[in-house]
Amino acid sequence: MKAIVRTEYGGTEQVRLEDVPDPAPAAGEVLVEVRAAGVDAGVWHLMHGEPRAVRLAFGLRRPRQPVLGRDLAGVVTAVGEGVTGFAVGDEVLGTTSDGSYAERAVVPVDRLVKKPAAWSFEQAAAAPVSGLTALQAVHDLGGVTSGDRVLVVGGSGGVGSLAVQLAVAAGAQVDAVCSLAKADFVRGLGAGLVAAHGPGADLPFEDGGQAPYDVVVDIGGARPVRRLRRVLKPGGTLVLVGGETGGRWLGGVQRQVAAWLVSPLLPQRVRFFVASEKGSDLARFVEHAEAGGFVPVVDRTWPLVDATAAIDHLVDGRVRGKVVLSVS
Repeated sequence: MKAIVRTEYGGTEQVRLEDVPDPAPAAGEVLVEVRAAGVDAGVWHLMHGEPRAVRLAFGLRRPRQPVLGRDLAGVVTAVGEGVTGFAVGDEVLGTTSDGSYAERAVVPVDRLVKKPAAWSFEQAAAAPVSGLTALQAVHDLGGVTSGDRVLVVGGSGGVGSLAVQLAVAAGAQVDAVCSLAKADFVRGLGAGLVAAHGPGADLPFEDGGQAPYDVVVDIGGARPVRRLRRVLKPGGTLVLVGGETGGRWLGGVQRQVAAWLVSPLLPQRVRFFVASEKGSDLARFVEHAEAGGFVPVVDRTWPLVDATAAIDHLVDGRVRGKVVLSVS
């Protein structure tokens, strides 16, 4: 089968389309004919092996798994021993550790759900990694409920666009921070006030007055925690979702760890996490999306052969929602 691979850590210049052996499902797994696969910041990090700490899990000198990609949507073509709940022909979405930028991929059944009939394969492929992260940030850690006032910092990307929509669907009043060029897009997702993006720019209401937000979700940000807390009510919750600064070794994780250590001393709760890829949580995300009447937003679709162009497009920072590879 055809797959997008790399055998060394580095940029897109060392990524290539190759023939690789067809995978076969083991017990508790299914084989999926991949129709579409999502492109997100996690793919870039695993491609580069940065922050260096990720190499402890994915290979110290070179990647253990050469095929890129984690989330996918497609059709079940074979099932392994002991699999129940899925059959050949089912349309599904989920995540895999064996690489999704390929014509076929093996997926554990506990990381898989059936695709909503109304969703295209491209929309479904935009959901797993970003949807799980947004769900766990907004609902599980943020505890957003009807009537809350929520700020999503980084509201235009794959995770942020879904976090905005999940919070709106929960009945919250949602504001967002994004680049000026994407402000109308984020308003279209249901955000009210949309402020300009940038580490030096003020957050909404940061210049004084009563802090208005019950929950602040900061996605891939670089602002100091003390600044984010200025707009958070006493007893409110700050959720830190990843980071894109902080050096080659930790990549911003030190901000989350430091915030967690001081959280017991603060009048607000500070939470951070690494999203878990569970089918039960993905099913919850799909339920919230269908109940809220929204679908993952696809910025642009690229063919599998142009995976490097899709990754470079993501890094350029102009994406609204999610970039997706069309595989079939």
